[in-house]
Amino acid sequence: MTDLSAFPITSRWPAAHPDRLQLYSLPTPNGVKISIALEEIGLPYEAHRIDIGENENLTPEFLSLNPNGKIPAIVDPDGPGGTPLGLFESGAILLYLADKTGKLIPADPARRWQTIQWVFFQMAHVGPMFGQVGYFYKFEGRALEDKRPLERYRDESRRILDVLETRLDGRLWIMDDEYTIADIATLGWVRNLIAFYGARDLVAFDSLKHVPRWLERGLGRPAVQRGLQIPPRA
Repeated sequence: MTDLSAFPITSRWPAAHPDRLQLYSLPTPNGVKISIALEEIGLPYEAHRIDIGENENLTPEFLSLNPNGKIPAIVDPDGPGGTPLGLFESGAILLYLADKTGKLIPADPARRWQTIQWVFFQMAHVGPMFGQVGYFYKFEGRALEDKRPLERYRDESRRILDVLETRLDGRLWIMDDEYTIADIATLGWVRNLIAFYGARDLVAFDSLKHVPRWLERGLGRPAVQRGLQIPPRA
């Protein structure tokens, strides 16, 4: 049996199945990237719910794996060379899982790098900008009398959606007919923007044609539906 005792996080969230990949997460737009990818790939894993509302992500055990204190994070007992590996940052984990299994990323080198660029686009633009819309439109920031911050992030989110709209014109997925980690990275954030944040009208989502169809297609995948609920919220 694999020994994961070198990872302090396992003392607080013990592994019932230490031979499986350990996922420490919550079904947020970043968290579901990894649960969806794992469900799509079919790689055995064990999910541990990290309650960020109770600041479990700021405990010494969690910080020992991710010093940035954010979900998701993983421990793979079968890392490179068979040595257990801990990773944080959802984009890095997606790339790792794709490389480990040879799934959800093109084999052709040029198309592989094009996929990676769209993952970086999500990490650098989609997530940060949509998250700010959530803060200023739904959460504490909405109480501000000065609406310029909301307007700034609203306009940038519309621009980002237009970039996706252009990319998806004539394509089923971000990488043409091939469903990849680029789609997985982005789906949860677009869903969150219009559903959980309630910003559908704010960003004029229904004026788009290709993004809504892509989102519906993605949400229709059984693995996506499963991944959106993992780990279950209390």
